[in-house]
Amino acid sequence: MSYLPKSQEFLLPVSGFFIAASLLVALLLNWLPWHGIWLAIRPDFVALVLLYWCTHKPYRVGIGMAWMVGILADVADASLFGQHALAYSVLAFGGIVLHRRVQMFDLRQQTMQIFPLLLISYIVYAMVHWQLRGYVAWEYFIGCVVATLLWAPLTLLLQALRHPRANSDQL
Repeated sequence: MSYLPKSQEFLLPVSGFFIAASLLVALLLNWLPWHGIWLAIRPDFVALVLLYWCTHKPYRVGIGMAWMVGILADVADASLFGQHALAYSVLAFGGIVLHRRVQMFDLRQQTMQIFPLLLISYIVYAMVHWQLRGYVAWEYFIGCVVATLLWAPLTLLLQALRHPRANSDQL
């Protein structure tokens, strides 16, 4: 049990391997074979994890990393080359610019701060889709709301993995 205020809790330093592993897991979750209604409400896990790292470690994860992960997502989805990369780069820029603002709020308030960032990312993706195919699938924006609702659990999970472990031979 921690007696420190939330702002004074200690978190372990993040290794590049941990960041890469979390982004890889997010890519794998995006690549699951979603069907029917689940496809319509599927959140963009990569965008969520990328936004987490851009707001918590803006000097380690930036626009270049977002672009590279976006290119991987484009290749895996066989979508227009650069579509995800552009949306993730815009998202990373917003996360980096607002990282201090997002961190000063508690999780409930952070959710309201990251919703516009995710919405802008989804709008960029939708605009590219509209230019390519001539229409926008509006149910795709349901995934933005679901992704926003998953912000708090994702933050808690990644922070729990970064907490120092108690040594079992100490009292």
